[in-house]
Amino acid sequence: MEDRVLTGPTLAASNRAAPAAPKAPLQDLTSEELLQRILASLDDDKAEDVVQIDLRGKSSMADYMVIATGRSTRQVSAISEKLVDRLKTVTGRRCKMEGKDAGDWVLIDAGDIIVHVFRPEVREFYQLEKMWMPADGTTAPQ
Repeated sequence: MEDRVLTGPTLAASNRAAPAAPKAPLQDLTSEELLQRILASLDDDKAEDVVQIDLRGKSSMADYMVIATGRSTRQVSAISEKLVDRLKTVTGRRCKMEGKDAGDWVLIDAGDIIVHVFRPEVREFYQLEKMWMPADGTTAPQ
């Protein structure tokens, strides 16, 4: 039996990865579609007490604010990380995220939507929804 030694171009060709399949075009989502993706992701990861606040006409920073709670620092970090990964897959853009390492309060800037994920005690302390919700206590339609 003859031993074959791979050298030069033959070796390089055998080590090349197969060409990647073409990626599906990324979606340009409306703020309402983006909101639905965010809410679905939070639901999938068992976020609790999810509140959405309609900021249209009240603030130029975003169309919606979403506030959610995770049961522990680990869950808050995981919920946030998975949300950012899912949004990158859908939009092709990386969201800005602050606070993931501490896991008490993570802020995610998804463009038209700002997401806050808190541990319960931290959410109770800051009470963001009380600052941003209308006086009648209504939130955006679900």
